[in-house]
Amino acid sequence: MSAAIRIEGVTKRFGGVQALAGIDLDIAEGEFFGLLGPNGAGKTTLISALAGLVRPDAGRLMVMGHDVVSDYRAARRRLGVVPQELVFDPFFTVRETLQIQSGYFGIRDNTAWIDEILHNLDLTEKADTNMRQLSGGMKRRVLAAQALVHRPAVIVLDEPTAGVDVELRQGLWSFVRRLNRDGHTIVLTTHYLEEAESLCGRIAMLKQGRIVALDTTANLLRRVSGHVLRLRLAAGMALPAALRSRMSEEAGGEYVLPLECCEDIEPVLGSLREAGCRLDGIEIVKPDLEEVFVRVMND
Repeated sequence: MSAAIRIEGVTKRFGGVQALAGIDLDIAEGEFFGLLGPNGAGKTTLISALAGLVRPDAGRLMVMGHDVVSDYRAARRRLGVVPQELVFDPFFTVRETLQIQSGYFGIRDNTAWIDEILHNLDLTEKADTNMRQLSGGMKRRVLAAQALVHRPAVIVLDEPTAGVDVELRQGLWSFVRRLNRDGHTIVLTTHYLEEAESLCGRIAMLKQGRIVALDTTANLLRRVSGHVLRLRLAAGMALPAALRSRMSEEAGGEYVLPLECCEDIEPVLGSLREAGCRLDGIEIVKPDLEEVFVRVMND
């Protein structure tokens, strides 16, 4: 399968800060790809370089085979970016904003597609509302609509649900999943790791401008072996001495024990029974992407 995005040896420095330190990455056509990392890891710089907003010091970036520097117009036409920042023109309505955005790409009579975007992002009732009258969540919806108005083959979502209500998240992800099923390549950056875990087939983790993990989501989750047993003792109960060295206590009086396999649970419960301990709650938790992320960042 050909690469929708190809990044070869990209570096970028801002003064004394090395924002990107030699990024090599291929994202295949039709992928739903996650780009994760802490603040300052280089995610937004990399996205800005893809969009032609930042010129890399070295290396090459291509979108659908088009170099973002030497063939900028073709590359930009195939890319839609939903930025983190709320940037908008206060003098136009939502519909006018999308019509103007269509004009930037030379698209006329885009009414049907604009109506479909408005419907899927729950903006239909706000179509004739001036941008400055919208709430922050509504403005973020319009940013998503602007990125989609020219039907780009590659869609980059940079923290698209930051500060957004649950209803919009569900609607947005439903629409984006549909676009992905239709063949669009999706690149997502988010601090909501549960979103990346449920949506992305493959994930790259960045730290200090470098890729420190790159694999399928399933393989990344396998890096954290076993499960975790969480339990809360009834009031007045104390953890048996045999378990104190094995279990760590968290806020709220909950005890946590990593398990290599499910058979390890029975000896723990046996020790609690012998000590006469009563439980207020017990839970067996599978490893999640947040745990993988923390381990990779601390490695």
